[in-house]
Amino acid sequence: MLTIRHDVPLAPLTTFKIGGSAAHFVEVSSEEELREAIGWARAHDVSFAILGGGSNVLIDDAGFPGLVIHIISSNVSYDGPRLSIDAGRNLLQTIREAAAQGLGGWEKLSGIPGTVGGATRGNAGAFGAEMKDVVISVRAYNTETSEIKNFSNDTCAFSYRQSFFKQHPEWIIVSVDVVLQQNDRRSIEAVIEETIAERERRHLQNVRAAGSYFINPTAPAHIVAQFESEKGLRSRENRVPAGWLIEKAGFKGAMVGGARASFQHPNYLINESGAATAAEVKELADTIKEAVRKQFGVELHEEAALL
Repeated sequence: MLTIRHDVPLAPLTTFKIGGSAAHFVEVSSEEELREAIGWARAHDVSFAILGGGSNVLIDDAGFPGLVIHIISSNVSYDGPRLSIDAGRNLLQTIREAAAQGLGGWEKLSGIPGTVGGATRGNAGAFGAEMKDVVISVRAYNTETSEIKNFSNDTCAFSYRQSFFKQHPEWIIVSVDVVLQQNDRRSIEAVIEETIAERERRHLQNVRAAGSYFINPTAPAHIVAQFESEKGLRSRENRVPAGWLIEKAGFKGAMVGGARASFQHPNYLINESGAATAAEVKELADTIKEAVRKQFGVELHEEAALL
């Protein structure tokens, strides 16, 4: 039997630590509970939203007027180098536990906040690695038809920070299968710690933020050339870092109320004061988008979901 709670604060469940309360709230740890929760929302004629690890999301100051379904499933099973992982399982925890068994290949994803399901949905990536590199299949539930379906890597339609599931939100990821590589445990763990240390050096760890707020955009050829010349790096897919554009536009460190574009990584919009509002974050984001559009002719699009 599900326990539906009411007027539940959502900010503590997010990495931003921003937002109001859910009118209704439930935790689910299985496919059957997910099905029941959606049935409850329909029976009570309220909207519903899915919340995983609370990263990559900005919750409105007014909260959410319907049912927030918090996925907390966290089982994992091993079949040699193949892992079957519940969507609600913490990504870093899983990477570390796999490393303890001498399984790696996704260490560069260490420190990305959130769950395995969320990371798969957004094809999370860092330092040249992406979830699509290790995912072999995804099990998902269709909230409109109640169908359960297994998707191969190809049918997941992964691309830069995108997947079939992000484009089709009626499909909710319930578990993910990955295949890792056998390697020396100490070597894997060393790369994990190096990756986390690099994220800390860039001030990407343990900050009140959603992660990267904007997707790195494609840009005109002359902007790509300028970036490559300044940074001595090659652009991937004609994309340039959103943080570089934000800094060039003069918004590194910019503030609106308690929200700031980080000095260390301007594409991290941070709740610096601990009391920033969603409205302040949105105002800062809109101001940045307009400045980048005017100066570079480039459109920035949110990576963080607005709930």
